[in-house]
Amino acid sequence: MKAVLAGASGAFTILALATLGAAAVPSLSTPVLGAAHGSLYLILAMGNAITALAFVQLAAVRIEPEWPQADGARLTSETSLDLMVVFEASGAAMSVGGNCQSLLGLPPGELKGRGFFERVHVADRPVFLKAITDAGPGSAIARANLRLRASAVVDRGRYAEPVFVWLDMLAQGCRGGDPGETGERDGLGIICVFRDVTQSKAREDELEAARASAEEASQSKDHFLANVSHELRTPLNAIIGFSELLSHPDLAPRDAGKRLEYAGVIHQSGQHLLTVVNSILDLSKIRSGSFEISPERFCVLPLFELCCDMIRLDAAEKGVELVRDYPASLSELIGDKRACKQIILNLLSNAVKFTPPRGRVTVSAKSDGNSLLLTVADTGIGIESRDLERLGDPFFQAKVSLDRPFQGTGLGLSIVRGLVGLQGGEIAVASEPGKGTCVVVRLPLDCRPPLKDARASAPVAALSGYRRGEEKPDLFKQTLDDLSKQTKVKKIA
Repeated sequence: MKAVLAGASGAFTILALATLGAAAVPSLSTPVLGAAHGSLYLILAMGNAITALAFVQLAAVRIEPEWPQADGARLTSETSLDLMVVFEASGAAMSVGGNCQSLLGLPPGELKGRGFFERVHVADRPVFLKAITDAGPGSAIARANLRLRASAVVDRGRYAEPVFVWLDMLAQGCRGGDPGETGERDGLGIICVFRDVTQSKAREDELEAARASAEEASQSKDHFLANVSHELRTPLNAIIGFSELLSHPDLAPRDAGKRLEYAGVIHQSGQHLLTVVNSILDLSKIRSGSFEISPERFCVLPLFELCCDMIRLDAAEKGVELVRDYPASLSELIGDKRACKQIILNLLSNAVKFTPPRGRVTVSAKSDGNSLLLTVADTGIGIESRDLERLGDPFFQAKVSLDRPFQGTGLGLSIVRGLVGLQGGEIAVASEPGKGTCVVVRLPLDCRPPLKDARASAPVAALSGYRRGEEKPDLFKQTLDDLSKQTKVKKIA
């Protein structure tokens, strides 16, 4: 260094700047930048050996008064991968250098003054100002992560969304100028190095999302075990208890009618148990993409009549009025008849279950071009907005307490959602607490997959709710628009 600086007059400070990398200090090389009579010299070290931490510590030794007016090229080599800025204590940028153009797509002049602060994300401005404040002379190096708005934008159709770059910030304060009578220097500058960490932040977000997903899956597993245990235990206890009574000679009732009643309870419990197991198997097949759709041509009207007749007795026992509001003739449908039957039954069963006595359940259907529109509306307990977001999740029931006042596995709407999606349809739910719920389903009149590999995309279709490239009918959209004027609508598939 003595050879490089031979003949220089006055006090000076040597700054070693390099591409950030390993922690060893490289051998320095010329050129030396700076005025012959100035007291600041900048030596560029072309290597990958000095860390950002070491740079900030070296750079903070001394800053001369003419530093703020120095051109950005005097701060660092253009080969640096990082952005280097000198700030005033107020946060205004005095000098900018480094990888500004390729990092942000901006010339250094755009960041000077208040330019840098105005491009800091609003949520990160307190963090930035705190780092500037903490990085006083003699203080430890301050560190922060913040987002800086680049020149690029993303076209979102109606508006352009700005692109933010995540930066890791290292800051160190220093005083510049010649010592006065008091021995204190007259200027305060904050030297900062910013490194692009956008990709590492994206990886962190992915890891966090994976962790949250794993936790949610673990909670879902716990809920699954708790709920399915309850649903299996109740019918099993009935089967075991009443069969034990019938098989024990001293406990079996002598009355034939009583024995017949016990046998009926065992039969009903067995049927309920079979329904639970079938629901779990169906949902498992839908989620794994192995549910087989078997399209066939059939008349829709007899299927509606059959499903309504099957639910009519349950509705009558509960005192719920079942209203059929569909024309005497409906278009034929090419789809999976068993799946369509299950869709209608599950929707009707749910509506009756959550409707109090003297309530009403209305089922309606109409043809709309190449689609069939099915609506099931009830005057039941309704669903809170926060529960509407989770509607369709397996084993979820709105307003469920520990005693689970409404029987059922909570799989009904999940299965409907999957079956509708596998047939290229859509489903949406509108509800208001205390007033009731309305479920709208759209099914194409021809549910056959348009492509040979359509079945391979069934899990995605079950979630997205419609096939790619398929036109959505205006009537379905109009129905949802009409409902949304009255209450909140949630499209779940």
